[in-house]
Amino acid sequence: MIKVAVFDTKAYDSRYLPEFAEKHDLSLTYFDAKLDESTVSLAAGYDAVCVFVNDTVNKNVIESLYNQGVRLIALRCAGFNNVDLSAAFGKIHVVRVPSYSPNAVAEHTIALLLTSIRRIHKAYNRTRDFNFSLNGLTGFDLNGKTCGVIGTGKIGKIFINICRGFGMNVLAYDPYPDKSSDIEYVSLDELFEKSDIISLHCPLTEQTSHIINNESISKMKKGVVIINTSRGALIDSEALIAGIKERKIGAACLDVYEEESDLFFEDRSGHIMNDDTLARLISMPNVLITSHQAFLTEEALRNIAETTAENISSFFRNGETPNEICYRCGKGNTCQKNREQKCF
Repeated sequence: MIKVAVFDTKAYDSRYLPEFAEKHDLSLTYFDAKLDESTVSLAAGYDAVCVFVNDTVNKNVIESLYNQGVRLIALRCAGFNNVDLSAAFGKIHVVRVPSYSPNAVAEHTIALLLTSIRRIHKAYNRTRDFNFSLNGLTGFDLNGKTCGVIGTGKIGKIFINICRGFGMNVLAYDPYPDKSSDIEYVSLDELFEKSDIISLHCPLTEQTSHIINNESISKMKKGVVIINTSRGALIDSEALIAGIKERKIGAACLDVYEEESDLFFEDRSGHIMNDDTLARLISMPNVLITSHQAFLTEEALRNIAETTAENISSFFRNGETPNEICYRCGKGNTCQKNREQKCF
């Protein structure tokens, strides 16, 4: 039986993972703690570790895992910016869930947008106090507005289709445009200049880190709405706050935050908020924040659990890694592996 240490476990993990673990004869041990240098010793004696977006899988953690006999890091998510892939290469294989439910994230993105611009959250709070005034609840139509979409992978494309259903004009930027699609690609500067709404659907890389910053905000329309359901560090939070205070940014809808790792997914309601930046954002009436829940649907959770279990089982039993990533993946012709083979 393959022994797996599951870190940063939440209630929904222990609800969906066991079904597929049993199917693939996996023995799972759940740890509430996040994986980092202080908790890596918990992985001793396990064949694999299963981690999530806020676990820290740096060089030191990877070295410790390797010395303890761990040979597979199974991400139960699509993003992998928290893993040092170059340190893992040659030692520990890394697999992920590349697509669990792009519909879930795209639908949550439009839900945030509609909630924000039609003041649904404010109306909900008012009516619970029997306040039925409409003062301050005026929104605007999406029909005819221009939405700029940064990143046109599966999630970005589904979001684009939803936007078109509302009668919106869509501009897109992607360093690797899909030339077979009917998407109108423009430069990043043109997208910033022409968009009434900007939605981020790109991975976090060196190139995209703080893609929303003081300079880019200065190029945007007055009153622009910015949405981020991808990765927190795509936005420079201080620049965002400055843009809001200057009335350049009309609203911000955030499902992610660049310093979320010790905050999101946890109940902090009884604690003092030490993160002054997040506290300021939450206090602003035109900022809507959810706690990294865009993926959280029944369908997505089942797909995550199923793919994660299949990734682990196929690695140890068949030597196949169709969802493996390494530091060479996606870099031109450097990575020559067949997708069913291991990277090393």
